[in-house]
Amino acid sequence: MEEYVYIEGKKYRRGYTTGSCATGASKAATYMLLTKKSIDTVNIDTPKGIPLTLNVFNIDINDDYVECSTEKDGGDDIDATHTMHIHARAEIINREDNEDIVVCGGVGIGVVTKKGLSVEVGKPAINPTPMKMIHSELRKVVGEDISKVIGKNKSLKITIFAPKGEDVAKKTFNPRLGIVGGISIIGTTGIVEPMSDEGWKKSLSIELQMKREQGLDKIILVPGNHGEQFIRENLGLDMKYVIRTSNFIGYMLKEAQRMGYKKILMAGHIGKFIKISAGIFNTHSKVADARSEILVSNLALMKAPYEFLEKISECLTAEEAVELINNSEYKSFYNLVSNKCKHKIKQYLCDDDMDVEVIMFSMDKTLLGKSDNTDNLVEVFR
Repeated sequence: MEEYVYIEGKKYRRGYTTGSCATGASKAATYMLLTKKSIDTVNIDTPKGIPLTLNVFNIDINDDYVECSTEKDGGDDIDATHTMHIHARAEIINREDNEDIVVCGGVGIGVVTKKGLSVEVGKPAINPTPMKMIHSELRKVVGEDISKVIGKNKSLKITIFAPKGEDVAKKTFNPRLGIVGGISIIGTTGIVEPMSDEGWKKSLSIELQMKREQGLDKIILVPGNHGEQFIRENLGLDMKYVIRTSNFIGYMLKEAQRMGYKKILMAGHIGKFIKISAGIFNTHSKVADARSEILVSNLALMKAPYEFLEKISECLTAEEAVELINNSEYKSFYNLVSNKCKHKIKQYLCDDDMDVEVIMFSMDKTLLGKSDNTDNLVEVFR
């Protein structure tokens, strides 16, 4: 694998997915089961077209089965599963259901409990691409007619497991997606591209899709923890409606529109939402950070004196500006900007029929402002 990529002039190291790890461990265990020979490395191909050579660990060769593991490496896009071991157990069993290769989940692999994912409810959380990779690489070991290798009416059974999976899963999206008991075996390319936002966005979108398939046609979008706490503690609304957007607010709005949501309540800290009022829909500071300029321009339109605008301009954070505004005669600023957010969102979605309202709060979860019809929409969620 070409280990490094360059993003915005910086050098980052690639990694590989839990799907690639499960595939490598499965292939290595199968080879050792059939040959009774220990191997240190295993080669696999990935959907991205990049071949991998993975080290093999925790080898346990027995007469009836073989177990081994590979180590997850997220490269420079480290997540909760980085450096954990994904294990596979290979054994030959009497054939059932006419399947010559059976792949299942063991300890530490999550089980899907809610509709809307690419895996059926009740099945282990091994996504379609890793499942296809495992089958493809195993065929390279056992051939297309597996009975010639393991005997008639027999199947090769692969059990994927992760001893630390249940603990690691608590640090992932799995609990929110209704995946219980462990991690997911995921990956659409087999390779982890560093600094990629696409996987993160896709995880958020999957949760949105799940709630739609569960029958919801209205949703509450919040950037993160603070928004969730505000909805729960200040509004007392059912958390089943709440989805995080992270900084990808525009993306999630478009996804909600695509999926057919009719009503969207948005709640966020002023530091994020002040950007939306100016049409900035990715709120990460590396994309755009015009908070000071937006604050100053709106207050100027309210005829705030120059001296006040200077003080606002000198604020290092939106929260610092909130303190100044709260002690001024311009507290209507918050409702004004909340309505501008709503206007920009409607403009962005090009959909006058979409019911959207916006709430802004401060870091201590105090309500600052809201768009005009927010109270009526909040009642719809009760």
